Amino acid sequence: MKRNIGRIDKADFPLLHLNDIDVKIDTGAYTSTIHCKNMKVENDYLKCNFLDENHPAYHEKEFVFDKYDVRVVKSSNGVAQARYRILTEIVLFGKTFPIFLTLSDREEMKFPVLLGRKFLTKRFVVDINKTNLSYKLKMKNEH
Repeated sequence: MKRNIGRIDKADFPLLHLNDIDVKIDTGAYTSTIHCKNMKVENDYLKCNFLDENHPAYHEKEFVFDKYDVRVVKSSNGVAQARYRILTEIVLFGKTFPIFLTLSDREEMKFPVLLGRKFLTKRFVVDINKTNLSYKLKMKNEH
């Protein structure tokens, strides 16, 4: 059964040691994206810095990935870009899901993570009138 998810939420990414990260549910996007800058490959390791000014503890945090690939992604303005892609885990509604995230450098970002259709399909139904459904459940379960 598919679970309702609102238009925005907060999610944990345990393998990246990130908690309560703002995510935007983006049914217009096929792929899911995490915002990073200074992406570079050194000695077969992909390095980048996480972008999230709302979380000072995580802002500019360096990630190092030993497993990644490159995917061509069409951005919202129709331009095709090659982007690095990683496989990680996301926690929503107390459940852990595998998720592919492409790395994108967007200075004008409001949300550090966008969840696209490929991840949402068969798992969630988007209710645009709701927000933070997973986060509210997490807070309720922690108290």
